[in-house]
Amino acid sequence: MIIGIDGNEANESERVGVHQYAFEILWALYKLQDIKNSYIIYLKSPPSYDLPPETHLWTYKVIPGGRFWVLSRLMPRVLYTEKLDVFFSPGHYLPPFTGCPKVMTIHDLGYLKFSEQFTKYDFWQLKYWSAISIFISKYIICPSKYTAKDIVRHYPFASNKIKVVYHGYNKALFNKNIDNNFVRQSLQKYRITKNYILFLSTLKPSKNIEGLLDAFKEIRKEYDYKLVIAGKKGWLYETIFRKVKNLGFEKDVIFTDYVPEVDKPALIKGAKIFVLPSFWEGFGMDVLNALACGTPVVLSNVASLPEVGGEAGIYIDPYDIKDIIRGMKKVLKMNSKEYNKLAERGFSQVQKFSWQKTAKKTLEVLTKAVK
Repeated sequence: MIIGIDGNEANESERVGVHQYAFEILWALYKLQDIKNSYIIYLKSPPSYDLPPETHLWTYKVIPGGRFWVLSRLMPRVLYTEKLDVFFSPGHYLPPFTGCPKVMTIHDLGYLKFSEQFTKYDFWQLKYWSAISIFISKYIICPSKYTAKDIVRHYPFASNKIKVVYHGYNKALFNKNIDNNFVRQSLQKYRITKNYILFLSTLKPSKNIEGLLDAFKEIRKEYDYKLVIAGKKGWLYETIFRKVKNLGFEKDVIFTDYVPEVDKPALIKGAKIFVLPSFWEGFGMDVLNALACGTPVVLSNVASLPEVGGEAGIYIDPYDIKDIIRGMKKVLKMNSKEYNKLAERGFSQVQKFSWQKTAKKTLEVLTKAVK
């Protein structure tokens, strides 16, 4: 079986969210290679040094291009030149016309409910191109049951296309055996000198960082903690920085900007709490990473997050500042025994997830699309 993949989401220097998922699924599929399947990975630019190396069964084809690359460059190549058995896109966008069945991953449909949290260009592109891709796909991979239900609610005709395949986590990076020296070095790198609460994700409206800042204002009255906001700037993030200034929190809130994947374990391990008060999430990969490191998670009781956190999560209502405060205080008040017990729940929860499982189930979907 010859499998074509749009690898551009993985071919980024600063990977977050969909980029990290695409990177991990490429590596996981690569490790599953056997003589039955070969892969052609299509890219706009030469592959990054850390993508899987080429073999006789794993090749990269670089098709230079810019805007509307899928339509103007990839589609003519896939449709007229390549003889693929199936085409897979780890993101929301598929080429409308190909000579083979198409499979895609839809991470979430939050943009339909929260259109005001996107630029107009991003919203309209997501809305219409995703809808077209859902219509023309053979199967749709979803990272959670919540996303699957959301797709069916908006696009009932797609109910027979949905396949739920959970994300995984990197067990070699995120685990309970992270060295304390590594943690100290990381804290020095990011100039973190006190106990801290960690938010780790892209800075954008859906993450509810402003709500977290309001909650942290009350936490600071009782606890001498810093708030570390780690993650690259996404969009419509300017109000976050203004709020920190207005609250007088320039010395209490630390912005790290983008954090490479190799730095995350130490940053997570050093935190007292990992908090994610999002209004929605397609999955929440760093929740798994935090649980795997033994750091308790305080997270929203919305969308996919209860599926990811399971019984190990402390759940809060993202629309209720008092409830965000309650969730964080619940962990901060724990004694060592209670804290360690919660960490053990996290270790148990993450055993349900792995990139190997993700790759195997993804390959099953691709194989079924051909048959």
